[in-house]
Amino acid sequence: MSPRRAAALRGGERSLREHLIAAAGRLVARRGAVGLTVRDIAREAQVADGVLYNHFADKEELLAHALAAHVRAAEAALAGAPPRPGDGTVEANVRAYLDRALALHVAVLPAMAGLVAQPKLLARLTELPDPLGGGQSLRTELADYLRAERDLGRVAADASPEAFAALVVGVCHDLVLNHLLHRPGPAPEPSARLVDDLTRTLLRGVLPP
Repeated sequence: MSPRRAAALRGGERSLREHLIAAAGRLVARRGAVGLTVRDIAREAQVADGVLYNHFADKEELLAHALAAHVRAAEAALAGAPPRPGDGTVEANVRAYLDRALALHVAVLPAMAGLVAQPKLLARLTELPDPLGGGQSLRTELADYLRAERDLGRVAADASPEAFAALVVGVCHDLVLNHLLHRPGPAPEPSARLVDDLTRTLLRGVLPP
């Protein structure tokens, strides 16, 4: 092990691969993935530039792992666990899911901005397991929740879990991405009134009873 590698890992139990992912993850959290260079990551990790290629096929593979780790960390930082089918009321649970989904998108979408222009990085990212919902994606997690509530008889038998999940994720994308595209700085947390209105519309629709 070179002196620089030893200095970077001194006092820790992580492998050098894990150390590189963590260093790239810090940069992604601060600056996003667009424009990061091998030199940027190597300096953050306190290693020589060429060390990265001993553990990853290319910069994009490392950044994909760093983005996935960033998303997992953001999800882990959310307060509490997702609501469980049968607990509380469906309305309260849907509101909690909306709160969690919006907070998660606010936390992770800034780091994802610009990925459309990096097809190689996007391809690397899609090769990895989904970092959300225990590896099954946020959309699948939400659909599974509603499906379970439907099986319990707490949701209409003709309700579509997939449509419900698509609407929730679509709302999150619209509110957060729209801000990122038109205004600098992090997106603000949506107001409680907006979340209430979204919950009511999701559950009751727009037609009169």
